[in-house]
Amino acid sequence: MASQRRLKLPDAGSRAPDFRLAGLEGGEIPLAEIAARGPAVLVFFKVTCPVCQMALPFLERLHAAGTLPVFGISQNDASDTREFMREFQVTFPMLLDREEDSFPTSNAYGISSVPTIFVLERDGTLSRVIEGWQKSEMERLGALAGVAVFRAGDNVPAWKAG
Repeated sequence: MASQRRLKLPDAGSRAPDFRLAGLEGGEIPLAEIAARGPAVLVFFKVTCPVCQMALPFLERLHAAGTLPVFGISQNDASDTREFMREFQVTFPMLLDREEDSFPTSNAYGISSVPTIFVLERDGTLSRVIEGWQKSEMERLGALAGVAVFRAGDNVPAWKAG
């Protein structure tokens, strides 16, 4: 029987694996361009993931504040990603890590579950690595962005696996 190898996420403080991904709206976006805006949030997700469906609208609140750029890295095709954005009211830039290319960026980052969130610093290092949903980490991202991620009436769990 073959064993399934779990990929290893990069550690906080390590250099971010380089990439150049297709943007949902065309062109390609390299990691260096995102890092130049640093710090920035990278969130790997799938449109069918219930935890992603819960998490990305809160990341949209970070994006809307304008102080901490957020970039989605979708493991789905352009059509499904656009539909997800419309349904969950997500407006931050989307990059596509295509299945037909065997998910090269997801593999380089060791993604084995989604959502997985990284904070990318201007120097190209990763200062935070968050796998799954962690309310306390979302609050830390909000503090970094200077925005309250959660509002009165938001009923969210403290933790959920991706």
